[in-house]
Amino acid sequence: MGAVNDPRDARIHAAFARAAEAVAKGPHSTPADGRPRRRRLVMGDPQADLDRVLAILAYHDVLGADGWLRPDVLLVSVGDHFDWGKPYEREAGAISALSLVAWLAAHPADQVVMILGNHDLGRVGELADFTDATFAAAQAEADRVYQGGHTDEAAERAFLARWPRVPTAELVARDFGNFREAQRTWVEHLLRVRRFRTAYAAGPGLLVLHAGVTHEDLDVTGLPPARRADAGAVADALNGAMDAAVAAWTGGPLSVPGLHHPGDAATGEGVGIFYHRPSLKPEDAERVRGTPRRRFDPRRLPAGLTQVVGHTRDKRNRELLGFSTAEARDGVVRHLVTNGTRVDYAHGAPPPPSPEAAMLVFTDGGMRECPPEDYELFDLDTRAAAR
Repeated sequence: MGAVNDPRDARIHAAFARAAEAVAKGPHSTPADGRPRRRRLVMGDPQADLDRVLAILAYHDVLGADGWLRPDVLLVSVGDHFDWGKPYEREAGAISALSLVAWLAAHPADQVVMILGNHDLGRVGELADFTDATFAAAQAEADRVYQGGHTDEAAERAFLARWPRVPTAELVARDFGNFREAQRTWVEHLLRVRRFRTAYAAGPGLLVLHAGVTHEDLDVTGLPPARRADAGAVADALNGAMDAAVAAWTGGPLSVPGLHHPGDAATGEGVGIFYHRPSLKPEDAERVRGTPRRRFDPRRLPAGLTQVVGHTRDKRNRELLGFSTAEARDGVVRHLVTNGTRVDYAHGAPPPPSPEAAMLVFTDGGMRECPPEDYELFDLDTRAAAR
């Protein structure tokens, strides 16, 4: 545990103890307890050491002295609980990420909502057939192939011939670089007991999920267009599709027809609603059509629905949407609003909901890139950064 030198240390130390106990207990999920929750908050992608995550929660005064969230707090974690850091941080990152997942799952199911991200699904997708030993061997080779962000094409082809379950050496060296078998065991269990969710309906017209959905994605589920501003109906359709896929899954990579396909050497990178990002770049005009894909046209978001998402930081949003990156910041809540033609993007809370407007609220502020006190949580009831 790193140093967190403020009066909240005792709470953070207590939370580390609770996390260690949860890991030692093995994969489990605490049932709902039915208690009312006064504050409902969304936490962007927790791809950071447990110290940092807990310091953010302590700063927002939602962490109790017993090392658990305060009883009146509901927390939605928007996914991507694994994979961060430099190569020398891999072991610490693997342990820290598993501790976070266990700590979250040990809270009552109606207090902590665990949303799936592409890095979570990678454990049962691209990495479904790896053991710790085979992954270590593949990663050692991937490190040689993917050096300094550059990959030799011949070396890449040879790597993929030996490891055809993954789409690139970069994925093994960097993207899913903190994998351990124990993580997959936890992810599979939390999928089977329906603790890991694809989407959460936070109220009429207010949906939380990892990367957003458009009309094309909802066409796959069969949800009628007239019901796509209904967050409950959208969440039920998306969760139902995932639950059906998990029920039918007997081994190998988990996929959800039309919505999520993990990558491999034959088909390339993974595609679907857990990977994709909004883009208005002309060169992405073909990539945003149909589904599954890695880009979507934000003008195809369902009107009347506000989607709270993670997955994409400010600078990347600005690059893909054609806005200046000079104003990009980490830690802050951002929003996108579209009427189906115009697209606006800015820092801060979204405007009041409107039947004619579709909105995205972005909560991935890059936890490792800013001080805990600068990292904003999103308040589902005020529809603004938590105060």
